[in-house]
Amino acid sequence: MFYRPERSRYEKMQYRRCGRSGVLLPAISLGLWHNFGGVDVFENCRAMLRRGFDLGVTHFDLANNYGPPPGSAEENFGRILKTDFAEHRDELIISTKAGYTMWEGPYGDWGSRKYLLASLDQSLKRMGLDYVDIFYSHRPDPQTPLEETMSALDHAVRAGKALYAGISNYDPEGAARAAAILRELGTPCLIHQPKYSMFERTPETTGLFHVLSQDGVGCIAFTPLAQGLLTNRYLEGIPADSRASKPHGFLKRKDIDDRRLGQVRALREVAQKRGQSLAQMALAWVLRQGAMTSALIGASRVEQVEDNVAALENLDFAAEELSRIDTILSH
Repeated sequence: MFYRPERSRYEKMQYRRCGRSGVLLPAISLGLWHNFGGVDVFENCRAMLRRGFDLGVTHFDLANNYGPPPGSAEENFGRILKTDFAEHRDELIISTKAGYTMWEGPYGDWGSRKYLLASLDQSLKRMGLDYVDIFYSHRPDPQTPLEETMSALDHAVRAGKALYAGISNYDPEGAARAAAILRELGTPCLIHQPKYSMFERTPETTGLFHVLSQDGVGCIAFTPLAQGLLTNRYLEGIPADSRASKPHGFLKRKDIDDRRLGQVRALREVAQKRGQSLAQMALAWVLRQGAMTSALIGASRVEQVEDNVAALENLDFAAEELSRIDTILSH
Protein backbone atom coordinates (compact mmCIF):
# COMPACT_ATOMS: atom_id res chain seq x y z
CA MET A 1 0.00 0.00 0.00
CA PHE A 2 1.28 3.45 -0.92
CA TYR A 3 2.59 5.34 2.10
CA ARG A 4 1.57 8.92 2.73
CA PRO A 5 2.96 10.32 6.00
CA GLU A 6 0.87 12.17 8.56
CA ARG A 7 0.58 15.83 7.66
CA SER A 8 0.74 16.80 11.33
CA ARG A 9 3.97 14.86 12.02
CA TYR A 10 6.07 17.91 12.86
CA GLU A 11 3.56 19.08 15.45
CA LYS A 12 4.11 15.96 17.59
CA MET A 13 7.87 16.05 18.01
CA GLN A 14 10.37 18.22 19.86
CA TYR A 15 13.55 19.14 17.98
CA ARG A 16 16.81 20.07 19.64
CA ARG A 17 19.87 21.81 18.27
CA CYS A 18 22.83 19.45 17.86
CA GLY A 19 25.74 21.14 19.62
CA ARG A 20 26.65 24.41 17.93
CA SER A 21 25.64 23.20 14.46
CA GLY A 22 22.71 24.17 12.29
CA VAL A 23 21.16 20.71 12.66
CA LEU A 24 18.04 20.01 14.70
CA LEU A 25 17.47 16.41 15.76
CA PRO A 26 14.24 14.91 17.06
CA ALA A 27 14.36 14.33 20.82
CA ILE A 28 13.56 10.68 20.04
CA SER A 29 15.50 8.99 17.24
CA LEU A 30 15.04 5.44 15.96
CA GLY A 31 17.96 3.02 15.84
CA LEU A 32 18.08 -0.07 13.62
CA TRP A 33 20.59 -2.05 15.71
CA HIS A 34 18.10 -4.86 16.42
CA ASN A 35 14.88 -6.05 14.74
CA PHE A 36 15.60 -4.63 11.29
CA GLY A 37 17.88 -7.36 9.90
CA GLY A 38 17.50 -10.14 7.40
CA VAL A 39 16.20 -12.54 10.08
CA ASP A 40 13.38 -10.17 11.03
CA VAL A 41 9.90 -9.65 9.56
CA PHE A 42 10.31 -7.06 6.82
CA GLU A 43 6.80 -5.62 7.04
CA ASN A 44 7.23 -5.06 10.77
CA CYS A 45 10.45 -3.10 10.08
CA ARG A 46 8.58 -1.06 7.53
CA ALA A 47 5.66 -0.38 9.87
CA MET A 48 7.97 0.86 12.65
CA LEU A 49 9.80 3.25 10.32
CA ARG A 50 6.55 4.57 8.91
CA ARG A 51 5.01 5.11 12.33
CA GLY A 52 8.15 6.76 13.60
CA PHE A 53 8.13 9.26 10.74
CA ASP A 54 4.39 9.87 11.28
CA LEU A 55 5.28 10.90 14.83
CA GLY A 56 8.04 13.27 13.73
CA VAL A 57 11.02 10.93 14.09
CA THR A 58 13.25 12.21 11.31
CA HIS A 59 16.50 10.54 12.37
CA PHE A 60 17.20 6.89 11.54
CA ASP A 61 20.48 5.49 12.85
CA LEU A 62 22.33 2.53 11.32
CA ALA A 63 25.78 0.94 11.18
CA ASN A 64 27.52 -1.29 8.66
CA ASN A 65 27.24 -4.40 10.86
CA TYR A 66 23.60 -4.06 11.97
CA GLY A 67 21.50 -7.11 11.23
CA PRO A 68 21.89 -9.99 11.54
CA PRO A 69 23.42 -10.83 9.16
CA PRO A 70 25.77 -7.83 9.06
CA GLY A 71 24.70 -5.30 6.43
CA SER A 72 21.12 -6.52 6.24
CA ALA A 73 19.64 -3.66 8.27
CA GLU A 74 21.07 -1.21 5.75
CA GLU A 75 19.74 -3.34 2.89
CA ASN A 76 16.25 -3.44 4.39
CA PHE A 77 16.34 0.26 5.14
CA GLY A 78 17.39 0.95 1.56
CA ARG A 79 14.39 -0.99 0.25
CA ILE A 80 12.02 0.92 2.51
CA LEU A 81 13.66 4.24 1.70
CA LYS A 82 13.12 3.61 -2.01
CA THR A 83 9.45 2.60 -1.72
CA ASP A 84 8.25 4.83 1.13
CA PHE A 85 10.62 7.70 1.81
CA ALA A 86 12.24 8.59 -1.52
CA GLU A 87 10.16 11.78 -1.77
CA HIS A 88 11.11 12.68 1.79
CA ARG A 89 14.87 12.16 1.69
CA ASP A 90 15.57 15.79 2.48
CA GLU A 91 13.36 15.55 5.56
CA LEU A 92 15.52 12.77 7.02
CA ILE A 93 18.77 12.50 8.93
CA ILE A 94 20.30 9.12 8.05
CA SER A 95 23.45 8.00 9.84
CA THR A 96 25.75 5.01 9.59
CA LYS A 97 28.98 3.92 11.25
CA ALA A 98 32.08 1.79 10.84
CA GLY A 99 34.42 0.52 13.52
CA TYR A 100 33.42 -3.04 14.41
CA THR A 101 34.18 -6.24 12.51
CA MET A 102 32.50 -6.26 9.10
CA TRP A 103 34.54 -8.49 6.81
CA GLU A 104 37.45 -10.92 7.00
CA GLY A 105 41.08 -9.95 6.84
CA PRO A 106 43.08 -7.05 8.30
CA TYR A 107 41.07 -4.29 6.59
CA GLY A 108 37.55 -5.05 7.83
CA ASP A 109 37.63 -3.70 11.36
CA TRP A 110 38.65 -0.82 13.65
CA GLY A 111 39.61 2.66 12.46
CA SER A 112 41.98 2.71 9.52
CA ARG A 113 41.34 5.06 6.64
CA LYS A 114 41.09 2.08 4.29
CA TYR A 115 38.42 0.35 6.37
CA LEU A 116 36.30 3.41 7.13
CA LEU A 117 36.11 4.69 3.57
CA ALA A 118 35.61 1.25 2.01
CA SER A 119 32.87 0.56 4.54
CA LEU A 120 31.12 3.85 3.79
CA ASP A 121 31.07 3.03 0.07
CA GLN A 122 29.53 -0.35 0.86
CA SER A 123 26.93 1.22 3.17
CA LEU A 124 25.89 3.75 0.54
CA LYS A 125 25.49 0.97 -2.00
CA ARG A 126 23.36 -1.14 0.36
CA MET A 127 21.06 1.78 1.12
CA GLY A 128 20.96 3.15 -2.41
CA LEU A 129 22.19 6.56 -1.27
CA ASP A 130 24.62 9.11 -2.67
CA TYR A 131 25.43 10.33 0.84
CA VAL A 132 24.55 9.87 4.50
CA ASP A 133 23.90 12.78 6.79
CA ILE A 134 26.23 11.55 9.54
CA PHE A 135 29.14 9.12 9.28
CA TYR A 136 30.55 7.89 12.59
CA SER A 137 33.73 6.33 13.80
CA HIS A 138 31.91 3.61 15.76
CA ARG A 139 34.68 3.09 18.32
CA PRO A 140 38.21 4.33 18.97
CA ASP A 141 41.04 2.21 17.58
CA PRO A 142 43.96 1.86 20.03
CA GLN A 143 46.34 0.84 17.22
CA THR A 144 45.54 3.47 14.61
CA PRO A 145 46.55 7.12 15.08
CA LEU A 146 43.49 9.18 15.88
CA GLU A 147 44.60 11.64 13.20
CA GLU A 148 44.19 8.92 10.56
CA THR A 149 40.70 7.98 11.73
CA MET A 150 39.55 11.59 11.88
CA SER A 151 41.11 12.41 8.51
CA ALA A 152 39.01 9.61 7.01
CA LEU A 153 35.85 11.22 8.40
CA ASP A 154 37.00 14.58 7.06
CA HIS A 155 37.62 13.01 3.64
CA ALA A 156 34.16 11.43 3.60
CA VAL A 157 32.59 14.85 4.19
CA ARG A 158 34.77 16.62 1.62
CA ALA A 159 34.02 13.89 -0.94
CA GLY A 160 30.29 14.52 -0.50
CA LYS A 161 29.59 11.04 0.87
CA ALA A 162 28.61 12.39 4.29
CA LEU A 163 27.39 15.78 5.42
CA TYR A 164 28.70 15.55 8.99
CA ALA A 165 31.20 13.56 11.04
CA GLY A 166 30.48 11.88 14.35
CA ILE A 167 32.11 9.63 16.94
CA SER A 168 30.76 6.91 19.21
CA ASN A 169 32.03 5.14 22.33
CA TYR A 170 34.91 7.60 22.87
CA ASP A 171 35.96 8.48 26.41
CA PRO A 172 36.21 12.18 27.40
CA GLU A 173 39.90 12.51 26.54
CA GLY A 174 39.47 10.76 23.19
CA ALA A 175 36.37 12.79 22.38
CA ALA A 176 38.18 16.05 23.12
CA ARG A 177 41.14 15.05 20.95
CA ALA A 178 38.90 13.88 18.12
CA ALA A 179 36.92 17.12 18.20
CA ALA A 180 40.13 19.16 18.18
CA ILE A 181 41.55 17.27 15.18
CA LEU A 182 38.32 17.57 13.21
CA ARG A 183 38.05 21.25 14.03
CA GLU A 184 41.60 21.81 12.75
CA LEU A 185 40.78 19.88 9.57
CA GLY A 186 37.77 22.13 9.00
CA THR A 187 35.12 19.45 9.56
CA PRO A 188 33.77 20.03 13.08
CA CYS A 189 32.54 17.01 15.02
CA LEU A 190 28.75 17.16 14.92
CA ILE A 191 27.83 14.54 17.50
CA HIS A 192 28.96 11.88 19.95
CA GLN A 193 26.97 8.70 20.60
CA PRO A 194 27.70 7.25 24.08
CA LYS A 195 25.96 4.55 26.07
CA TYR A 196 23.83 6.29 28.70
CA SER A 197 20.89 5.31 30.86
CA MET A 198 19.84 5.15 34.49
CA PHE A 199 21.90 1.96 34.73
CA GLU A 200 24.91 3.33 32.82
CA ARG A 201 25.91 6.78 34.08
CA THR A 202 29.56 6.77 33.03
CA PRO A 203 29.20 9.88 30.82
CA GLU A 204 28.17 11.80 33.95
CA THR A 205 30.92 10.56 36.23
CA THR A 206 33.78 10.88 33.73
CA GLY A 207 32.95 14.41 32.62
CA LEU A 208 32.04 13.48 29.03
CA PHE A 209 29.00 15.74 29.00
CA HIS A 210 31.15 18.67 30.09
CA VAL A 211 33.62 18.00 27.27
CA LEU A 212 30.85 17.85 24.66
CA SER A 213 29.21 21.06 25.89
CA GLN A 214 32.55 22.85 25.96
CA ASP A 215 33.39 21.76 22.41
CA GLY A 216 29.91 22.39 21.01
CA VAL A 217 29.35 18.74 20.13
CA GLY A 218 25.86 17.25 20.22
CA CYS A 219 25.06 14.05 22.10
CA ILE A 220 22.73 11.15 21.34
CA ALA A 221 22.41 8.37 23.91
CA PHE A 222 22.23 4.76 22.80
CA THR A 223 20.51 2.05 24.89
CA PRO A 224 18.68 4.65 27.02
CA LEU A 225 16.36 1.82 28.14
CA ALA A 226 19.29 -0.47 29.01
CA GLN A 227 18.29 -2.86 26.21
CA GLY A 228 14.82 -3.33 27.68
CA LEU A 229 15.74 -3.57 31.37
CA LEU A 230 14.16 -0.16 31.97
CA THR A 231 10.76 -1.44 30.85
CA ASN A 232 8.34 -4.06 32.16
CA ARG A 233 9.88 -6.59 29.79
CA TYR A 234 11.75 -8.73 32.32
CA LEU A 235 9.67 -8.43 35.47
CA GLU A 236 7.96 -11.77 34.94
CA GLY A 237 10.95 -13.70 33.59
CA ILE A 238 12.92 -13.66 30.34
CA PRO A 239 10.66 -13.77 27.25
CA ALA A 240 11.70 -16.18 24.51
CA ASP A 241 11.92 -13.37 21.93
CA SER A 242 13.83 -10.92 24.12
CA ARG A 243 17.42 -9.71 23.75
CA ALA A 244 18.47 -11.49 26.94
CA SER A 245 17.29 -14.82 25.49
CA LYS A 246 19.68 -14.58 22.54
CA PRO A 247 23.05 -16.32 23.09
CA HIS A 248 25.14 -13.64 21.39
CA GLY A 249 23.32 -10.55 22.65
CA PHE A 250 24.87 -7.81 24.76
CA LEU A 251 22.25 -8.20 27.49
CA LYS A 252 23.01 -11.34 29.49
CA ARG A 253 20.76 -13.39 31.76
CA LYS A 254 23.20 -12.75 34.61
CA ASP A 255 22.51 -9.02 34.30
CA ILE A 256 18.88 -9.60 35.28
CA ASP A 257 19.38 -10.47 38.95
CA ASP A 258 17.19 -9.85 42.00
CA ARG A 259 18.93 -6.57 42.84
CA ARG A 260 18.37 -5.17 39.37
CA LEU A 261 14.75 -6.31 39.23
CA GLY A 262 14.17 -4.70 42.62
CA GLN A 263 15.45 -1.41 41.21
CA VAL A 264 13.22 -1.77 38.17
CA ARG A 265 10.13 -2.31 40.34
CA ALA A 266 10.95 0.68 42.52
CA LEU A 267 11.58 2.88 39.48
CA ARG A 268 8.28 1.74 37.99
CA GLU A 269 6.50 3.03 41.09
CA VAL A 270 8.07 6.47 40.58
CA ALA A 271 7.02 6.41 36.92
CA GLN A 272 3.45 5.46 37.79
CA LYS A 273 3.17 8.42 40.16
CA ARG A 274 4.33 10.62 37.25
CA GLY A 275 1.64 9.14 35.01
CA GLN A 276 4.24 7.48 32.77
CA SER A 277 5.39 4.02 31.82
CA LEU A 278 8.84 3.09 33.14
CA ALA A 279 10.24 3.37 29.60
CA GLN A 280 8.82 6.87 29.21
CA MET A 281 10.32 8.02 32.51
CA ALA A 282 13.70 6.48 31.63
CA LEU A 283 13.76 8.41 28.35
CA ALA A 284 12.70 11.63 30.04
CA TRP A 285 15.48 11.11 32.59
CA VAL A 286 18.08 10.78 29.81
CA LEU A 287 16.74 13.85 28.02
CA ARG A 288 16.94 15.95 31.20
CA GLN A 289 20.70 16.30 30.57
CA GLY A 290 21.54 19.70 29.18
CA ALA A 291 24.09 18.23 26.77
CA MET A 292 21.65 15.65 25.39
CA THR A 293 20.30 16.23 21.91
CA SER A 294 18.39 13.00 21.38
CA ALA A 295 17.64 9.59 22.88
CA LEU A 296 18.16 6.73 20.45
CA ILE A 297 15.50 4.09 20.94
CA GLY A 298 15.26 0.56 19.65
CA ALA A 299 11.93 -1.12 19.03
CA SER A 300 10.44 -4.45 18.03
CA ARG A 301 6.83 -3.29 17.65
CA VAL A 302 4.99 -0.19 16.47
CA GLU A 303 3.43 0.17 19.92
CA GLN A 304 6.89 0.60 21.47
CA VAL A 305 7.67 3.45 19.09
CA GLU A 306 4.42 5.15 20.06
CA ASP A 307 4.99 4.63 23.78
CA ASN A 308 8.55 5.97 23.60
CA VAL A 309 7.63 9.11 21.70
CA ALA A 310 4.87 9.79 24.24
CA ALA A 311 7.64 10.27 26.83
CA LEU A 312 7.95 13.81 25.47
CA GLU A 313 4.63 14.73 27.04
CA ASN A 314 6.34 14.94 30.46
CA LEU A 315 10.05 15.70 30.57
CA ASP A 316 10.10 17.70 33.81
CA PHE A 317 11.27 16.23 37.11
CA ALA A 318 10.71 17.52 40.60
CA ALA A 319 13.80 17.60 42.80
CA GLU A 320 12.32 14.94 45.07
CA GLU A 321 11.73 12.64 42.09
CA LEU A 322 15.37 12.88 41.01
CA SER A 323 16.46 12.30 44.59
CA ARG A 324 14.26 9.22 44.85
CA ILE A 325 15.65 7.85 41.58
CA ASP A 326 19.22 8.39 42.78
CA THR A 327 18.42 6.57 46.02
CA ILE A 328 16.95 3.61 44.14
CA LEU A 329 19.96 3.40 41.82
CA SER A 330 22.39 3.48 44.73
CA HIS A 331 20.93 0.36 46.36
